[in-house]
Amino acid sequence: MIRLGNEGKLVVGGVWKKKFSIALLAGFLGLGGLIGIFGMTGTALAMPLGGIGDFYVEFDELEGKGFQLIPEIGETGNSDAEPMIRNIIDEVEITNLHIYKDLKMPAGGWVRIHIKADGPTKISGLIQDARFIDADLSFNNLAIEESNTEDFSKNWTQNADTVNIKDAVLVTDYLFQEVVSLNGAKISVEKIDEPKMYGEK
Repeated sequence: MIRLGNEGKLVVGGVWKKKFSIALLAGFLGLGGLIGIFGMTGTALAMPLGGIGDFYVEFDELEGKGFQLIPEIGETGNSDAEPMIRNIIDEVEITNLHIYKDLKMPAGGWVRIHIKADGPTKISGLIQDARFIDADLSFNNLAIEESNTEDFSKNWTQNADTVNIKDAVLVTDYLFQEVVSLNGAKISVEKIDEPKMYGEK
């Protein structure tokens, strides 16, 4: 939008700036509410995180019970349908969890939003869609099954009683937890020169 200001000067994008400021304020209020919930209880229920494009999950170690891995077609920030790996774990404990998302600002430049947990993170009912995984993995009672079916998600499955994942970096596009408890949670924002690019073709 282009208009003339009070002194006859040309003003460009005044309405968009106002809308952006409102959206940014609403986002920070929502983030503040999330921080407040963790500050009071350390626990959140039924937390989905998706539809925002790639974000990154790093941790030192994950111990999980009741593990299932299945193929998945999911939405990313650049595509409506990309092949992914869906991890489903009944009970999880994570050491040194770090989740972050890189965002391009409307005026240019990048920022990175961090969520870190210094203490152990405990999750019940974890579902995660990842398109890139770099980690050391070990399983107990691992079973791999293949079925002759037209359903892509049921053609091939991998199950294990327990899973141990160490030194992990995951590029994730969907994350859901029925119950999550973050001990020592810290949320911060920093300016960065450019986004990270793991798993790019």
